[in-house]
Amino acid sequence: MRLIALALLAASLAWPQVAADANKGYRTEEGRARVAATLGSHDREARQKPKELIARLGLAQGMTVADIGTGVGFMLPYLAEAVGAPGKVIAEDIFPDFLAKAKENAAAKGLNGVEFIHGTERSAKLPAGSTDIALILDAYHHFDYPADMLASIHAGLKPGGRLVIVDFYKRGFRDPAHIRLDDDAVAAEVQQHGFALVESKPFTPDSQYMAIFRKK
Repeated sequence: MRLIALALLAASLAWPQVAADANKGYRTEEGRARVAATLGSHDREARQKPKELIARLGLAQGMTVADIGTGVGFMLPYLAEAVGAPGKVIAEDIFPDFLAKAKENAAAKGLNGVEFIHGTERSAKLPAGSTDIALILDAYHHFDYPADMLASIHAGLKPGGRLVIVDFYKRGFRDPAHIRLDDDAVAAEVQQHGFALVESKPFTPDSQYMAIFRKK
């Protein structure tokens, strides 16, 4: 299994835009509008279990947390509540239309202390050494340039800061080509870029895993 993970890792590092299949639906404004509808659907709370996710993140009042690939801002209310008024939430996405919707949703919920950042395919553009925890929820498999993105997140984390990836298992996914790597290969890839694996375990049964890393 480890040999397979390393082989996949080598392949992922050799080619740019490795998530082309996963990103087909994001290439047009119309496609992103369809995606946005699913990201903000009423049943997502039951499927995604955001309160359980928050409990496992280990957030505390006063922390700074970054939501990488925030989409329409589904997690922002939960993150803002966890860090409180003394804390800060950074909402990053590479698509201006997603960020606009996230801002709209945050304003409607009266959220304060949220900073919105327009990132790129290669950088989350986090302020250097600013962040306690970076969360990548259902978005790591969309990274076209994972090495560059991981480097930018590493730079944005405080010493000993944590990176948390919640994503879908490739095995058993309805469209396996959509998910670039399975959990073991993701762990191998991330650890090549200045992170140490703390733990990786199932998050939602038979669907998603949660991998937690610490910045070296």
